[in-house]
Amino acid sequence: MSVTSHDESFMAAAIRLSRRHLGRTATNPSVGCLIVKDGVVVGQAVTAVGGRPHAEPQALAEAGDAARGATAYVTLEPCSHHGKTPPCAEALIAYGVARVVISVTDPDPRVSGRGIAMLREAGVEVDAGVLEADGRRSLAGYLTRQTKNRPYVTLKLAVSADGMIGRQGEGQVAITGPEARAEVQALRAETDAILVGIGTAISDNPLLTVRTPGLEAQSPIRIVLDPSLALPLTSKLVQTARDVPVIVVASEEISPLGSEEGSHPSVLGATPQPISPLVGEMSGRTEGGATLSDAATDLDSRRIALEAAGVEIVYCNPYHPEILLPALATRGISSLLVEGGAKTARLFLEAGLVDRIQLYQAPVVIGEGGIESPLDTTDIPSGFAHTGTQMFGEDRLDEYERGL
Repeated sequence: MSVTSHDESFMAAAIRLSRRHLGRTATNPSVGCLIVKDGVVVGQAVTAVGGRPHAEPQALAEAGDAARGATAYVTLEPCSHHGKTPPCAEALIAYGVARVVISVTDPDPRVSGRGIAMLREAGVEVDAGVLEADGRRSLAGYLTRQTKNRPYVTLKLAVSADGMIGRQGEGQVAITGPEARAEVQALRAETDAILVGIGTAISDNPLLTVRTPGLEAQSPIRIVLDPSLALPLTSKLVQTARDVPVIVVASEEISPLGSEEGSHPSVLGATPQPISPLVGEMSGRTEGGATLSDAATDLDSRRIALEAAGVEIVYCNPYHPEILLPALATRGISSLLVEGGAKTARLFLEAGLVDRIQLYQAPVVIGEGGIESPLDTTDIPSGFAHTGTQMFGEDRLDEYERGL
């Protein structure tokens, strides 16, 4: 059977459904599944919070006997291996589904092509690649972790009319309006982790949680690049670390194990040559400006106090994202939102480790003392394609993506 416009409509609905649990399914992807018979949806589901059960068995259970002879629309190839749950391909066969329409083939070597083969061998008709570009976008975090061994990285910037992202010495400065800020909250809610540099953590004292009513439980893990443990104990991040996880990424040089690098589970990776020093930052200095030697006297007490407050400290050169990102992937983090500040944004851009750019442009003017944005619409790095423009109140959002 050839793919029809009805197939695309049902797959679009399955993709929309899959987004419902983005950022909440741990190491498993958030997959959407519809069971359709005679043009009517008789069962639908999304991967459960925590990653199990998968979408297909839930949708099949809802459909019951109506699944026999029906068509299943699945955003990701059904699994074919026995893990903590039986194979989804096996469940589709057992329920008597006649046809399976798939958006994206799973790159996981345990699955890739095998789920499709299992279905076809059982006499089930299979069509793959339906709305694949949209499906890959919805599965971007999972696909990136599977194929590149790192999270999918989104860089979000809010830029004033005069090209600034803030003002020196004034902490958080409102650039975008309430509609744009609400959209950013929605982005946080579907992201596994959010990252800022220590300069932003100190000057802005952000919370970095989801504050949209009803979505508070979907707050991402909060990560701070903090080479010398300068994060204040009085900061909002530390004060809420037992409610929403906080990871501080400190320099290996201050690890309690000293030169025994890599021998402790909290020491991540090795220490290659730096990508390049951050603009305006001296070697051995944090974004906040304190030298490591100045901090040495109370380093142990601050480490103990941070950990007592519930902060996790890992030791991995904070300015080597090519090491940090794979380490985060081993923890099941598939998507990462980089929110601040300018130095941290430049770091990830320079390393070539940004997959999507969300660039908000607002009509406000910052004026004297402004912090210049690391990019604007005229200097988007090569390799990015402009994927759309939206307006939120008076603020314009332009999105750019690399191919997956």
